[in-house]
Amino acid sequence: MTRNIKRTICMAATVLPILAAILALGVVVDRAQAQDKPRILMLTQSAGFKHGSVNRDGRELSVAEVAMIDLGNRTGEFSVRCTQNAEADFTPKILQDFEIVMFYTTGKLPIAEEDLNYFFKEWLIQKGHGFIGVHSATDTYGDYEPYWDMVGGTFDGHPWGAGSHVTIAVHDPDHPTMKPFGSEFQVQDEIYQYKHWQPEKVRVLMSLDMAKTELKRPYHVPVAWVKQIGEGRMYYNNLGHREETWQNEAFLKSLVAAVRWIAGKEEGDATPNPEQSEAQQEVARKAVANNP
Repeated sequence: MTRNIKRTICMAATVLPILAAILALGVVVDRAQAQDKPRILMLTQSAGFKHGSVNRDGRELSVAEVAMIDLGNRTGEFSVRCTQNAEADFTPKILQDFEIVMFYTTGKLPIAEEDLNYFFKEWLIQKGHGFIGVHSATDTYGDYEPYWDMVGGTFDGHPWGAGSHVTIAVHDPDHPTMKPFGSEFQVQDEIYQYKHWQPEKVRVLMSLDMAKTELKRPYHVPVAWVKQIGEGRMYYNNLGHREETWQNEAFLKSLVAAVRWIAGKEEGDATPNPEQSEAQQEVARKAVANNP
């Protein structure tokens, strides 16, 4: 009996330090994973029209903000801090704590010009961080060229309102941000048309399929695109007007893929494809011509 007790004590003396080391290693791994997880600063301030999806309406957080926080928690891919105070939170001191900025915004935001310059020139272009814009991110700083040049275009009306059912053609289904959508899909959401559109600077990923959409216009209407900006990366998706869109798994998976792509965890081409815009322009012209 005494011999068994001694053997047990010896085993414990050997095993416990190993268990402690394993547990300590687990803590180190968890900390490393936490440090490797991109941090997103999500700005949902409205200096123009306020969308329902970002209207807190007396709540602590809006529908879009809750969806992004939940998405980060569910996937473990990123963490999110939400703000509707650009003047206080969009500063070099705050930005240095984040790898990605996400805009669901409108109008001319109260951000100091020197802070915007830091964001464009140093934080994004030189340090290689990322920008994600959804829906009305293109209805922000419409008269400020550095911004619309960065995001790729400026809101110029939405003939396809929030109640519209449209067909979207996916041009690059192998891009990680597009894989959740397949080659085409139907959706009910508000679709923008753009000015300041520069197809030679972006890789358009999906567009309104004018041939399969009831309301037709004789021009290309891009819906999502990516862009390399110096060392940084940008992803924009027009969808997100309707609150239900923030429960759409394909849309949410696309945002996760965008985070991974920006962080360099997924391969995806950002080479501009102006020929795609030209092709979609021709599709739109024929669609209108065949449906006078």
